[in-house]
Amino acid sequence: MKNFCQRVTESSWFNRFIVGVILLAGVVVGLETDPEIVERHHTLLSLLDKMVLIIFIIEIAMKMIALAPRPLDFFKDPWNVFDFVIVVVCLIPASGGFGPVLRLFRLMRVLRLLSAIPKLQILVSALLKSLPSMVYVSILLFLLFYIYGVAGVMFFGKNDPVHFGNVGVSLLSLFRVVTLEDWTDVMYIQIYGSDKYEGYNLVDAEMAGYTLEPQAMPILSVVFFVSFVLLGTMIMLNLVIGVIINGMDDARIEAEIENIKAAEKALGGPEKLDVQTQVTVLSKQIRDIAEAVERIGKMVGRKQ
Repeated sequence: MKNFCQRVTESSWFNRFIVGVILLAGVVVGLETDPEIVERHHTLLSLLDKMVLIIFIIEIAMKMIALAPRPLDFFKDPWNVFDFVIVVVCLIPASGGFGPVLRLFRLMRVLRLLSAIPKLQILVSALLKSLPSMVYVSILLFLLFYIYGVAGVMFFGKNDPVHFGNVGVSLLSLFRVVTLEDWTDVMYIQIYGSDKYEGYNLVDAEMAGYTLEPQAMPILSVVFFVSFVLLGTMIMLNLVIGVIINGMDDARIEAEIENIKAAEKALGGPEKLDVQTQVTVLSKQIRDIAEAVERIGKMVGRKQ
């Protein structure tokens, strides 16, 4: 029984089958949002939902049997724990005050694609590895927003209180600018003045309690907005992308190492690995040595 479950759970067709079932679960949850479809096909949708849940339970049971005589090793893999929690919560009847929350977990079954597709696991691992660096990038980005937000209130608060009336509104307007969503309109209001720019409703602004002092600031506005777009969009957001790509490289290397270790274990030793795998191991060792040499060089440079 153990060997059978092991062969099945490690086969590619079984993995593709589980991916198909996960997609089916997502389609069923989506269809259940339409009251007309639910009323007409309630029995079929309920049957499909139960069938999906039974398949997930069988999958987990087979994976645990494949690990006999230590089935609890199943929980050493975080992805297995993730799958187990989702399936267990879906077994709880969706009734009472927690009904909407439990029904939401049925939608979370779609996230099982993350554990079913190895490439998605690498992406998620990359994002998690990027979080420490992302914190510092976020702090830097917040400082940029705050400085420009306060400056925006000081420069444009009286001309355009709708967008720069206070620091909170100013930060929200800058978020609009950094997404490049119609940001030129915000800039043109400051370039030509709120009383001259077509589309800026002075009456509504005054009725909202704002005190308007229209003023055209062409040079200051161009410098302010162009510099903010360059720093916030072209540099800072690209820095975020760079951090994530770095994390993806680290996650990919770790995945390669895990695959190599698994291959060594299966074949009985590194000497039985194929040439391509040995080249991968050698490349990783060369990269590690190069990084170590670079770190030592930096440390020596700082001491000097």
